Parts: sequence; structure tokens; C-alpha cells
Amino acid sequence: MFVAALKTTLPTYWTWLLGLSLSAFFLYGYDKWAAPRNRLRAPEIVLLLMALAGGFPGAFAGQKLFRHKTRKKAFMLTNWIALITHGALLFRFPHLGLPIG
Repeated sequence: MFVAALKTTLPTYWTWLLGLSLSAFFLYGYDKWAAPRNRLRAPEIVLLLMALAGGFPGAFAGQKLFRHKTRKKAFMLTNWIALITHGALLFRFPHLGLPIG
């Protein structure tokens, strides 16, 4: 029911960003938890690709809150590139940010 309500109030692009952001955030948290326990970890390429695909808000938040991957320049650079890219997409195609009506 919640998903149906979300679909009618948010355009697909924003739903995509929200889903990837939440996934990236929780994956950063899991990866931070798994690191000292020698558990299965998320490959770095997965974290980077999630940010590029639209999960950069969750990746930024996960890095900050969990203090994870903050020393690796590739992660910060990738998040900023994703932010600029998605900002440019919204600037060039403003209809992506409009509600579906």
C-alpha cells in the first residue's frame, strides 16, 4: 500500500533516487559493521556504482554517519561526480523532477 502511494506521488526518477539512496546508506552501514568481523563485505565497485546510479545522497550520509570510506578519495570524488551529473540531468530535463499527474 505504501509503495502504491509512493508511486502515485513521486515521479519514477525520484523513486529511483530514493530507493538507491536508502540501499547505499544501509550497504555502507553493513560494510562498516562487517569489516572488523571478517564477514562478507560489499565490493567497492558496488558502492561506487550505486552512488553513480543515483544513490549518492545515501552514500554521502552513510560515509558521514558510519565514518566509512572517508579516507578514500575515489569515494568522495565519485559521490561529487554523481551529484553534479544528476543535478545536470535535472537542469537539462526538468520534467524528470515533476510529479506524475
